[in-house]
Amino acid sequence: MGAHRVLFYVQHLLGIGHLKRAAALVNAMTDAGLEVTFVTGGVPVPGLVIHAANCVQLAPASAADLSFKTLLDATGAPVDDAWKQNRREQLLAVFHEARPHALVIELFPFGRRQMRFELLPLLEAVRAGADPPVVVSSVRDVLGGGQSDPSRQDQMLQTFERYFDHVLVHGDAALVPFDRTFRHTGRLGARLHYTGYVVGPVSDQPLAASPAERANGEVLVSVGGGAVGRQLLEAAIAARPLSTLRDNPWRLLAGVNATDPDVARLQRLSRDTPGVQVERHRADFPSLLARCRLSVSQGGYNTIMDILQAGAAAVVVPFAGGAEVEQSLRARLLAAKGWIELVEESALSPVALAQAIDRAAARPALSRMSVSLEGAKNSASLVARWIGERAA
Repeated sequence: MGAHRVLFYVQHLLGIGHLKRAAALVNAMTDAGLEVTFVTGGVPVPGLVIHAANCVQLAPASAADLSFKTLLDATGAPVDDAWKQNRREQLLAVFHEARPHALVIELFPFGRRQMRFELLPLLEAVRAGADPPVVVSSVRDVLGGGQSDPSRQDQMLQTFERYFDHVLVHGDAALVPFDRTFRHTGRLGARLHYTGYVVGPVSDQPLAASPAERANGEVLVSVGGGAVGRQLLEAAIAARPLSTLRDNPWRLLAGVNATDPDVARLQRLSRDTPGVQVERHRADFPSLLARCRLSVSQGGYNTIMDILQAGAAAVVVPFAGGAEVEQSLRARLLAAKGWIELVEESALSPVALAQAIDRAAARPALSRMSVSLEGAKNSASLVARWIGERAA
């Protein structure tokens, strides 16, 4: 008998967090012996390592703005019905060719309503098949915009109950229970599975630096993919001379999605502040975190998990634009536990950021957090088990 086959679908629209988490899950599934076809519908991200048997890039789509209501094609034009029809046909062709034993869809139906035009036909095709795969939703611990709309949450539940067998919640109920942002969690019953948080394999992560190395390490300022991080990066440059860590080196990562003019502006500003280095991206970000004196970042899922795994002192300025509440909720919970210093985006200024940096730097070093960080491995094990049970 051949390897068990998985079709994994992800659509990132603005940042790259969804794609990075999906890549970690796919790599873990491949390591577990599953044969994965990885389907992505967002703008390609260079340098992302994906160990899948087959990677399929659909016609790329992105969000026009923070409302996420308008999809743009690869040329930056709003998508039309012909474009949607082409995507539907692409996705259905991949499904029929892959013949998966499990279909894993990232976020939907708990998000990505914009993609119903292709995901609902895909799910109907699954239902119509003689030997349907196990259908799994893969979601982070906190749902994003729209979570406060009861009718939308009703629709999420209805879609889940019609098409899905399981939901993998990539979090830890001891930190953020799913019912904090999904009011029908109790209705999911045994179909809900907390996996722990998704980071790279723990064995692949570098050892943390010694206290002496940490003391002389850099202040690492990052904004994920960089689509909405310019304000934080500029505030960090202005905060450096105000901070007790002014003599440490500071490294700013603008993100792969930062515009060329924004990167150029940051580089000009940094020239007036010796000891500040601006780069677009570093593939060794976890290694930098393991050695840094302190991390300053937004509150995206992947960055927060990397920070916790590295045990880095941290200041978090959660992104709160549009209808987003995900980063703020998670960051406030971590701050309440004393694990990070929090600066609300509405209160961000060079002075406020410098003060938070000084508070974080004065804290004693944190020991390893009592939160599960093996979500990728656990997710792969669950999917493999469900395929085996279906085949039995």
